[in-house]
Amino acid sequence: MTDRYAAFKSLKFDRPADRVLRITLDRAESMNSLNWEAHGELTKVWNVVDEDPDTNVAIIRGAGAAFSAGGDFSMIERIMDDYAMQAAALKEFRDLCYNMINCSKPIVSAIHGPAVGAGLAAALLADVSIAAKTARIIDGHTRLGLAAGDHAAMIWPLLCGMAKAKYYVLTCEPLSGEEAERIGVVSLCVPDDELEAKSLKVAERLARGAQRPIRWSKHALNNWLRLAGPTFDNSAALEILSFNGPELREGLASLKEKRAPRFDYKV
Repeated sequence: MTDRYAAFKSLKFDRPADRVLRITLDRAESMNSLNWEAHGELTKVWNVVDEDPDTNVAIIRGAGAAFSAGGDFSMIERIMDDYAMQAAALKEFRDLCYNMINCSKPIVSAIHGPAVGAGLAAALLADVSIAAKTARIIDGHTRLGLAAGDHAAMIWPLLCGMAKAKYYVLTCEPLSGEEAERIGVVSLCVPDDELEAKSLKVAERLARGAQRPIRWSKHALNNWLRLAGPTFDNSAALEILSFNGPELREGLASLKEKRAPRFDYKV
């Protein structure tokens, strides 16, 4: 692997086929939850992929039993009540999504196990998203006590329509891979034991294709997401505002204590 990827500590890289770069979230001991440093790496890697002359297509996946459990408690606690961290987080939340949208190379996601929060943003903003049947897709923000501000307001209504988007984003109801494919949240669903092979097959097909037309087609299609940019930017700001609220404190405490949250609904 070239030195351009040497600085990334929470991501692992390999090349399973010619001109295909496979990126693995490599924090299996925590179900690939993202601390502040790992979130930053997942944000920045797409700019490096975009400039990589040896890569036509990237695959994003998770090590171990999960795609990603989302932001970890340490990252949430660092952002709470810290204005400088909130400002930095707002930029990074936006950059994660826009860097994937603006990466000229097509991205394929291979989704297995839980895919939550910021990890889910990477899974669903991939140009081709492939889920295992038993994958558990969960937005998760409102359960934690945050506004859904990383990707959901931008892409879920385009993927599955406003009615389904509101239901799954507001309730945090888990979606299986099969149901996610049925309603259009992911591109494909395959049996669990076929996920790796299918993601590689799709990536190889894209890697062998006409590169400029493929990249230009991605750019044009992603203008639908760019049109939703003001909605997304507003949602990201509202998520940061949520970091100062009592709902997050209760949501985080309930997850640590493994109990149902007791939110104050009289507001």
